[in-house]
Amino acid sequence: MDQSPESLAAGRNIIRRYSDGLPGSPGVYRMIDAGGNVLYVGKAKHLRNRVSSYVNVAALGARMQVMIAQTASMDIVTTRSEAEALLLEANLIKKFSPRYNILLKDDKSFPFIFFSGDHEFSRLSKHRGAKTKKGKYFGPFVAAGAVGETITLLEKAFLLRSCSDNIFKNRTRPCMLYQIKRCSAPCVGKIKKDDYDGLVAQAQAFLSGKSRQVQEALIAHMQSLSLKMHYEKARIIRDRIRALAQVQQHHVALGDADIIAVARERNVCCIQLFSYRAGINYGNRTWFPVGAAQADDAEIIRNFIGQHYQSHPAPALILTSAMLEEAALLEEALRMSSDYKIDIVHPLRGDKREAVEQALRNAHEALARHLSVHATQAAVLEGVQKLFGLDEVLERIEVYDNSHISGTHPVGAMIVAGAEGFIKNEYRKFNIKREDMTPGDDYAMLREVLTRRFKKLQEMDGDVKMPDLVLIDGGAGQVSAAAQVFADLGVQGVCYVGIAKGPDRNAGREQFFVPGKEPFQLPENDPVLHFLQRLRDEAHRFAIGAHRDKRSKTMHQSELDAIPFIGPGRKKALLHHFGSAKAVAAAGIEDIQKVEGISKSTAKVIYEYFHGE
Repeated sequence: MDQSPESLAAGRNIIRRYSDGLPGSPGVYRMIDAGGNVLYVGKAKHLRNRVSSYVNVAALGARMQVMIAQTASMDIVTTRSEAEALLLEANLIKKFSPRYNILLKDDKSFPFIFFSGDHEFSRLSKHRGAKTKKGKYFGPFVAAGAVGETITLLEKAFLLRSCSDNIFKNRTRPCMLYQIKRCSAPCVGKIKKDDYDGLVAQAQAFLSGKSRQVQEALIAHMQSLSLKMHYEKARIIRDRIRALAQVQQHHVALGDADIIAVARERNVCCIQLFSYRAGINYGNRTWFPVGAAQADDAEIIRNFIGQHYQSHPAPALILTSAMLEEAALLEEALRMSSDYKIDIVHPLRGDKREAVEQALRNAHEALARHLSVHATQAAVLEGVQKLFGLDEVLERIEVYDNSHISGTHPVGAMIVAGAEGFIKNEYRKFNIKREDMTPGDDYAMLREVLTRRFKKLQEMDGDVKMPDLVLIDGGAGQVSAAAQVFADLGVQGVCYVGIAKGPDRNAGREQFFVPGKEPFQLPENDPVLHFLQRLRDEAHRFAIGAHRDKRSKTMHQSELDAIPFIGPGRKKALLHHFGSAKAVAAAGIEDIQKVEGISKSTAKVIYEYFHGE
């Protein structure tokens, strides 16, 4: 990256020109490089003052100086308030993933507990995604494991069904869950609808924070049954009360709250989120944000709150491990997307402080485990570097594999790995396009994949880093094919290696093929061998998955799909009448016209399609 005094001065002058014409109102600014990529997104209460502060590069950290050196232009948006600017900033960071912002990774949707509302007997299940189904949702749970655990405990306490509607409809006798007292078996009439609805209402009341009322009602019911000498029924209620007590072990006096704690070590940051709803622990989750090394805890938490609650509902209370100067602004911004008051608090004493300390302990433990794994990974990467005689530390490894069955549905695959492990958002699939290729020609397939990949890298002209190591699933033939591609394209400085299983195709006897060297093996217990095997296996898994997807898609396609005016309805009618597309092709116009929904003119189109007229 160019960080010469000239480029730094050029970036500073560009920022100065933009800042001179800015208003003193709130807004959001974007730093953009020469290729149009967003480098950084920031919000400001006073745009002119905030943007002009970047002109004083000496007061900035090294990372921000690199960003300024790459800045070629800016984009400015004014907003009505600083809270609105905060929301827009978080939205744009999520959209563009700028290189110099603090970024969260793997921010997928969180699961909910779902009570179906479209069946006579409501089903208890886990739900992830849009809330489009009729019913009631409780959550979100930040850990998928917490959902499964809570559902199991709710089954024990409230005996609700978790089977699919199809299984429910076809049961003729109670399943094992009924035998182990985790379901009331409404499928075979072991419980009346009104009584089952009462169980559903109790479970929903419990998840809504009314656990004490539910437990007191059950105790009163058990005592009433005992007085009437209905001891078997009383025993069932007793077991439910015990299961309910087990659920309540997860309760704390926080109501609806999230706890956000930050731990740091060796320029690595860990964010730990604990989530409670109605006093129930909904699990915890860990993030290791990118770009947080030079930020303080308060800035990291502010960025986390801005990005995380863009796609997840905020609770009424958010506890933080650091004091936030912008807490009031964040509260105002979160209230804009909710209909209730939200408090962001840094507790100093009491139960809330104890809850934050627990989250902090978990954050430090998670960070220690992460650093341990990272150190092991770094040692293995250093071993790979020495094994193949590379001068620089490995930052990017690309692994290539092909998949097909007797040459049909050929697919090439590339996976990417680095210091943090697999980089799955950079995996790529390649549909083999050359029609003159001999079916099953693995060498030709590899040449096409590598040619397309490295041509594109050359066209991007440095915007994407060239791999430090290319690992190819194959032997001498595949390595020769790669050598030909790199020679034709003029690619230099990329190490490429083939990995092939030994004569008996046993794991542990892999041979490595490096240009200009004799094939060699590594000891079976060598950590470097295990690492390279894992890379090869991941590429193989991804390639097979891509091939299966392509094959499955082709199997569901029909030659009828290409005929004009033939939609899903007519296609279904034709296949139902003739049995196959081949039989349709052999039919005459009069026979085709006999199919329901097919007119004489449409029958003529179908006939002419197959007979080339």
